[in-house]
Amino acid sequence: MTTARARARAELTLEIKESARRQIAEEGASALSLRAVARELGMVSSALYRYFPSRDALLTALIVDAFDAVGEVAEQAERDTPARRGFVARWVALGSAVRGWAVARPHDYALIYGSPVPGYAAPADTVDPAARVSLVALRVVADGLAAGDVDPGGERPMPRATHCELTRLRDGVGLPIPDEVLARTLLAWSAVLGGISYELFGHLHEIVADHEAYFGHQLQRTALLVARPTPP
Repeated sequence: MTTARARARAELTLEIKESARRQIAEEGASALSLRAVARELGMVSSALYRYFPSRDALLTALIVDAFDAVGEVAEQAERDTPARRGFVARWVALGSAVRGWAVARPHDYALIYGSPVPGYAAPADTVDPAARVSLVALRVVADGLAAGDVDPGGERPMPRATHCELTRLRDGVGLPIPDEVLARTLLAWSAVLGGISYELFGHLHEIVADHEAYFGHQLQRTALLVARPTPP
């Protein structure tokens, strides 16, 4: 049973995080200050340190929350688009869901996919949350490979170091995806995130007006980097 003290602590923790998010939205992550958060909430700094002992601890909590939030969105898209729909449909659904989250929460997206915060080193407990979205993309590809929707390709020459890194990735995720398919998947998913970043960070200003339509077209193109070619 949750005690009143535990509930109060949980509520104040949420308030601290929301204040920090507002500060990041207004001034950027590098300007995050525990003193400023405490001042907004009417707390003394020493009280705030009982919740988050440092700026980096608060930043880590926000980063984990953001990765978990977009991870949940990606996993929901995976559940809502079953394997029978085919690889391309699932890839497009995944990319669209991630973009939708990013457009709704641009500052959270920038916190995890934008410029690194000077002086901040992410601890190990950010690794698993950070991997959630990419794991969904890899599962979608593995399912497509098993269904014959993904082009297995032939093994093409690649640097030994790259082969070792892809082997380590494959062993880590436990999915039977060949090197060539893994390499194309990483290229395609990098393009998806790059497209979102280009939109949110203003690089398509006065180039693209209908961002949703443009991104949908680009998603289809990235899927073709991995999908089995359709007969003419």
